[in-house]
Amino acid sequence: MKRRHLQPEVDSERAERSLCEALLALRSVEEVRAFLADLCTPAEREAMRDRWSVVPHLIAGEPYWQIHEATAVSITTIGRVARSLEQGAGGYALVAARLQAKPRGARAPARRSAVARRAAS
Repeated sequence: MKRRHLQPEVDSERAERSLCEALLALRSVEEVRAFLADLCTPAEREAMRDRWSVVPHLIAGEPYWQIHEATAVSITTIGRVARSLEQGAGGYALVAARLQAKPRGARAPARRSAVARRAAS
């Protein structure tokens, strides 16, 4: 049987933008947690938690072995996150800086994306 390659109706750029707008529409940790639980497999969520957990350690300049001992995240994953911090799109550093600047327990004002505005109307 010959396999046919399906062409998605929505291009990947628009699909990614839609996902980003969906994330911006979330207003609390609980909402983000529920969305991620629906969107990702448990293994995908664990991988994201692992990656994010090493960011503060890397920013603080801790050696990989020390980060591994503190987080139980593999040296390979730590190296990938470090490479993203140095050569990536800047997302890790941006969020880490914003969270560091924000007082503990303070919430950023809710931002409504175009998707949220459409849903509300």
